[in-house]
Amino acid sequence: MTDDRMTPRRKPKISIDTIGGRKLTPATLMMGHGFDPVLSEGSIKAPIFLTSTFVFENAAAGKRHFEGITGARPGGAEGLVYSRFNAPNQEILEGRLALWDGAEDALVFSSGMTAICALMLAYCAAGDVIVHSGPLYAASEGFVAKILSKFGVTYLDFPAGATRGEIDAILAQAKEQAAGQGGKLAMIYLESPANPTNALVDVEAVRDARGAAFGEDGPPIAIDNTFLGPLWQQPIRQGADIVVYSLTKYAGGHSDLVAGSVAGAKKWLTPVRMLRNMMGGICDPNTAWMLCRSLETLELRMSRAGENAAKVCAFLKAHPKVARLGYLGMIDDPRQQDIYNRHCSGAGSTFSVFIKGGEAESFRFLDNLKIAKLAVSLGGTETLASHPAAMTHLSVPQARKDRLGITDNLVRISIGIEDPDDLIADFEQALAAV
Repeated sequence: MTDDRMTPRRKPKISIDTIGGRKLTPATLMMGHGFDPVLSEGSIKAPIFLTSTFVFENAAAGKRHFEGITGARPGGAEGLVYSRFNAPNQEILEGRLALWDGAEDALVFSSGMTAICALMLAYCAAGDVIVHSGPLYAASEGFVAKILSKFGVTYLDFPAGATRGEIDAILAQAKEQAAGQGGKLAMIYLESPANPTNALVDVEAVRDARGAAFGEDGPPIAIDNTFLGPLWQQPIRQGADIVVYSLTKYAGGHSDLVAGSVAGAKKWLTPVRMLRNMMGGICDPNTAWMLCRSLETLELRMSRAGENAAKVCAFLKAHPKVARLGYLGMIDDPRQQDIYNRHCSGAGSTFSVFIKGGEAESFRFLDNLKIAKLAVSLGGTETLASHPAAMTHLSVPQARKDRLGITDNLVRISIGIEDPDDLIADFEQALAAV
């Protein structure tokens, strides 16, 4: 074939983002943004491009692309080079992910933790300090405390619900600590809602505290938005610079893939892209294709799961064997409610239920579930339940778990898209066994 219809192009010939002056929503744009069927034999969906390398138009083009890849010229590659750097399925996915958060750019990775590790490594050097909220996903916290510490990077943390004054104080302490180590405050890393307590971080307060402490030259604010994003929270609107996702969760949504991403302005993502180009870690084309498929139904799935969670939590709140709930639709703390009102558009479908008793009672509840599956992860079409203190956060020191509220009676539940009354019946019979 001599025409160019099968030539993978970085940018589509057409991109319809508005109709009659109306800006199209991400839910609509997920059906075709970044892909021109004309370039792939009229295929309504992008094919899976299973190739390791791409043919250059000429030698000068190859040089130009590598100048972008290596950073010798700003702006990145102008074309497809090699699948460790870029490829059609991954670039289509990155363009669509950026739309949800209103970001300039996005990068995809082989897992959420690969994205987090690459992000932190891209910004940290010996002597630097990371300030992070707590709790974090245990692997994220472990990477900071156990791995980066080997290379002379230290950290300070503050509780998720910290006030502006508390955040000001921790940033001042971090500046002093970094100066004493001959480094800098490299990053402010947040997780909101926090895993597994659902505690919210005041991103606007963090943004204002950074501005007061550093002016326009402050470190990036990165936030893990996996629990609510991208439907119920878009932290860039509140002042975050980089949004992190485990795409395994709601974005993938079917418990059949593992991937991660970061999104934000190009100036923040360029160092991360350069590190990814060197180390690898980009997600594979099949996973990228599956994620593009899943993004088409993201709004539908998350909306249904959120509605289900509200009904299930109404039942659980009234149950005599439930001590309390960590659900954003039923917040008791005024400070947390204020953050929720300013930052969130929905309560999500992942929450904590505190069973009256301890580990034995929680295990009995988990072991008697019939519809809900006893498994870690969240955001899938099926309902999942797990015990963070004994599973995902087992490696967190007990004293820190106690301080962060990760107790033996905390069960994390991710509600799926099943019939809500069936789920309530399942939880009712499991609680009866406690």
